[in-house]
Amino acid sequence: MVTLRSVIVGAGCYLPERTLTNAELATMVDTSDDWIVQRTGIRERHIAADGELTSDLGIKAAQAALADAGVSPQDIDLIVCATSTPDNTFPATAVSIQAGLGITGGFAFDLQAVCSGFVYGLGTVDGMLRTGLAKRALLVGAETFSRILDWTDRTTCVLFGDGAGAVVIEAQDQPGAITDRGILTTHLRSDGRHKLKLYVDGGPSSTQTVGHLRMEGKEVFKYAVSMITDVIRDAFRATGYTAEDLDWFVPHQANRRIIDGSVIKLGLDPAKVIITVDRHGNTSAASIPLALCTGIADGRIKRGDLVMFEAMGGGFTWGASLVRM
Repeated sequence: MVTLRSVIVGAGCYLPERTLTNAELATMVDTSDDWIVQRTGIRERHIAADGELTSDLGIKAAQAALADAGVSPQDIDLIVCATSTPDNTFPATAVSIQAGLGITGGFAFDLQAVCSGFVYGLGTVDGMLRTGLAKRALLVGAETFSRILDWTDRTTCVLFGDGAGAVVIEAQDQPGAITDRGILTTHLRSDGRHKLKLYVDGGPSSTQTVGHLRMEGKEVFKYAVSMITDVIRDAFRATGYTAEDLDWFVPHQANRRIIDGSVIKLGLDPAKVIITVDRHGNTSAASIPLALCTGIADGRIKRGDLVMFEAMGGGFTWGASLVRM
């Protein structure tokens, strides 16, 4: 039986030119390279230039993804931008990306699930493509988290960076088996009771300000591994695959200790994990597509590979998506 699947046909990414190292951060706040690396695995991150907007990063990543897919902007009829750092309260940053790419048809909107945004986006785009609402989509994860950091708070400012990644996804007929290319299953969760463990202390209806990121790091870590592994197991149960079947694990790049803990709990082969947190820091919704793009560019991730994506973000939100490239 033929089944319509949402297949990733291109990927691209963009990182701002400026690199901020741990050594430089140590001149700004009471921290050190050893302290940051031991607790997070992060060595450096990229910071957007003055006047460089989230949409600017997203446009460059999208252009790279379109080129990789071999399609033109006018072939896109849906744009979803996962971001927590939009250019404006409205319009959606996705609309600015649409305009920047010269696209005048289709529709575009933002999706806000913090660090889980890209996985939520995969589920959203998959549903729209498989029901015929669109034929070819551009999913962008783009963030300028440097704009919402309190640079005097060493517990948060050392963690985050700026960047963007994008994928082109199109509806394709597949045989209807678990060996199909495309998004095989996506599982999403949220629990608003944990809001104050990771949030921004501002917003239009509350403070009329942008606010700064606030986090209870120990609490987030306590929940992260169990939540992540539970939703990944849901994806395995839905498809019949196991950890041994994965070619690659592409996790949200928040903290090396969280990634390592998840790998151990799931019994995954560490050699199959894509790690970029050391170079990028936590880029929130951009983190997974940046890691995916890195794995494709260096030749590790290839067409036909079975890849698990997972993320957890403020809210809490979390999710996993199993995809055959």
